[in-house]
Amino acid sequence: MLTKILPIYENDDFIVIDKPSGISFHNQQGTSGIHTLLKAQLGDNIWPVHRLDKIISGLLIFAKSQYVAAELGKMFEQRKIDKTYIALGDKKPKKKQGHIIGDMKKSRRGSWKLCQSKVNPATTHFQSRSLLPGIRLYWITPTTGKTHQIRVALKSIGAPILGDQRYSGSNAVRGYLHAYQLSFSWRDEHSNIHCRPNFGKYFVSNEITNLLNEFSLSNINTTLQTE
Repeated sequence: MLTKILPIYENDDFIVIDKPSGISFHNQQGTSGIHTLLKAQLGDNIWPVHRLDKIISGLLIFAKSQYVAAELGKMFEQRKIDKTYIALGDKKPKKKQGHIIGDMKKSRRGSWKLCQSKVNPATTHFQSRSLLPGIRLYWITPTTGKTHQIRVALKSIGAPILGDQRYSGSNAVRGYLHAYQLSFSWRDEHSNIHCRPNFGKYFVSNEITNLLNEFSLSNINTTLQTE
């Protein structure tokens, strides 16, 4: 039985879906990836714009033409699409907010590591709050899109993502990293698309609602002050 993919937003040019955690982008060892699943649901005329790691859930854009896919891809490269992720960790971070900046270098067995050099650095901004005793919520706004960037960034401050065993995260039912919000303008219309995670006991807890509202309001106020 094919996994039903939930559409979050759609217009004539693209569709934004809620990608489930645990599904790869490409087919792997006879298991359908998210692109194949979506084509089975919507038809072949769908083109990927960007990607999310297997452990990540949340917002993913697919275009309805090659032209739109290319244009949206350029917007990601030019940092004209603002991305917000949320993550959970169960270890005490070296710092509770700020910037994590450094070059990323391939490590062993498909992993990456953060370096102190800044030739072509990954840049990750974050804030955090206590969600529950022993569990911390991270509100993350990367300005680059490197492979495993957020996962490596949080590990570098001693706070690997809960469930992300590749980067020393504690065992959990899922990797607690979710692509929560996309904000961008397309054809003179601004879109601010967000999607709450719907799987994982900490992600669906009552406590998370107030914190997400707090983070959203804080960032809206910061934007208004700088305009």
